[in-house]
Amino acid sequence: MAILKIHLRLFASYRDKVGSSSLDLVFQDKATVGDLVLEMVGRYPDLCHDPDSMVVAVNQEYRDHEYFLSDEDEVALIPPVSGGIG
Repeated sequence: MAILKIHLRLFASYRDKVGSSSLDLVFQDKATVGDLVLEMVGRYPDLCHDPDSMVVAVNQEYRDHEYFLSDEDEVALIPPVSGGIG
């Protein structure tokens, strides 16, 4: 089975909770965005309250959690945004 090397970028609150703006991860072939999210929440339980709602971009395109990762993908975890005019 092939190995996938994934470069993960973290922003804002995710970066703060992990303590780094990027990580390199390794997965087995056929890993999905959802697998990556579950791995990160397993490593960092305070990362988010609802892993299914995490917004993820793969190679700068938003992807759902069923999307299959490829070797050398760049994945970004994008935290929820709040603000605006009240």
